[in-house]
Amino acid sequence: MGWLDDLLPAVVGWLYLAALAGLAVYGLLGLYTLLLFWRHRAALAPRPGDPPGRAMTWPMVTVQLPVYNERYVVERLIDAAVALEYAPGRVQILVLDDSADCTTELAARLVGQYQAQGVNIQLLHRPGRVGYKAGALAAALPATTGEFIAIFDADFQPPPDFLWQTIPAFLADRRLGVVQTRWGHLNDGESALTAAQAIALDKHFAVEQLVRSRARLFPKFNGTAGVWRRDCLEDAGGWQDDTVCEDLCLSTRAVLRGWEFQFLPQVVAPAELPASLGAYKQQQARWAMGSTQCLVKFGRAIWRSPQSLAARLYALLTMSAYATSLLLLLLLLLQLPLLYWQVRFSPWLVLLGLAGLAQPLLFVIGQQALYPRWGGRLRYLPAVLLVAVGMSVTIGGAVLQGLGRRRVVFWRTPKRGGQAVAPAGGGYRLSPGRGALLLESVLAAYAAGGLLLALSRGQYGSLFFFATCLLGFGYVAGQGLREWWAQR
Repeated sequence: MGWLDDLLPAVVGWLYLAALAGLAVYGLLGLYTLLLFWRHRAALAPRPGDPPGRAMTWPMVTVQLPVYNERYVVERLIDAAVALEYAPGRVQILVLDDSADCTTELAARLVGQYQAQGVNIQLLHRPGRVGYKAGALAAALPATTGEFIAIFDADFQPPPDFLWQTIPAFLADRRLGVVQTRWGHLNDGESALTAAQAIALDKHFAVEQLVRSRARLFPKFNGTAGVWRRDCLEDAGGWQDDTVCEDLCLSTRAVLRGWEFQFLPQVVAPAELPASLGAYKQQQARWAMGSTQCLVKFGRAIWRSPQSLAARLYALLTMSAYATSLLLLLLLLLQLPLLYWQVRFSPWLVLLGLAGLAQPLLFVIGQQALYPRWGGRLRYLPAVLLVAVGMSVTIGGAVLQGLGRRRVVFWRTPKRGGQAVAPAGGGYRLSPGRGALLLESVLAAYAAGGLLLALSRGQYGSLFFFATCLLGFGYVAGQGLREWWAQR
């Protein structure tokens, strides 16, 4: 079977090269994003909102607050919504409550107090979660009186001048369908995990969202801390519940219908970051699955749209970007046998690896763009890399589920509201999953084996990759085991 001994290393080698080339494509996407950021960063920012005293008839705005079992944060959310400043009598607040716990009682009591004070606020409670968040938003539309709809998830605290800063943009452009604002952070200093999440989100909002909006590369709504023109929402087909990323789904349909988007980086709505690894995994898995579902749902329509080639490619690549987790896993699994067979590649392959440097650079640019003392925040950049690598099992599994486009449960991200312990039960799946923990532990051991083999063979070029995988999978598995044991 000598021919098989020659064929197997060749096949594995070609698979390895294919995975490396795939990762290089997403690295080049980061480089393209970086170039566009430098081109558009100095563009004139949209004008702030008009002063409240201006004499004019302001349009009606409905503020929608979708909640589900959010007993730790629902009162804070309602208080923040009531504190929004806008033209008197021109704001309606709807609390869209699907809860099956004491959240409904807490919200009803506070809503009643504000109603007694003359606030236009209502509690819309559904006994079931049909359609999950998308279903709640769709069910609330008949009760919505506003020409514009602002949406805030339970963990957000919008600033009082949020509406003054966003609504004027719609009045200046009749084709403007969506305004998205930047997410801030309420607890980014709580731990290395929350600090790493903040860096990742800052990159998305300070760099990627700015580029998507100003370069017209299929801009998107992030599900919260934004405002929709009702005509745009209805023209795009309304909220649909066949994906777990209802925001990306509706955004894509709105772009395909020709509506304009605007991102306002100077308007910041702070939010709570998941404080546990299990909660963060849950959030990222939902985003990865939903993005992949939208790729399957809209891939053909995006490619056939009249948008520029750059916009179409950008949309398709960003929707599929979570697949890099599968490519990373493939690289790890293939590199050890290639080392064992002593397969050597051309030194020119290092150029493919260099393409990936653009993505870490975007994290740095995001911090530099937002914070005067940004250098100190970069000490958590290694944590960003290790968590991203370690969560490849969770993300990769979610991508594979998304490719099937079957209906799945919409697991909400737990919010603590400053409590020491995250909520459990009803709608929250806090367990990191024993199967994922086992696989992460096995991959950490596999990477350790690859590290030892590389040292024994003198293949020092592989050391960084194996060490990164060992630390990443080791950290995620270890932290997951600690959280799983604490829950027991």
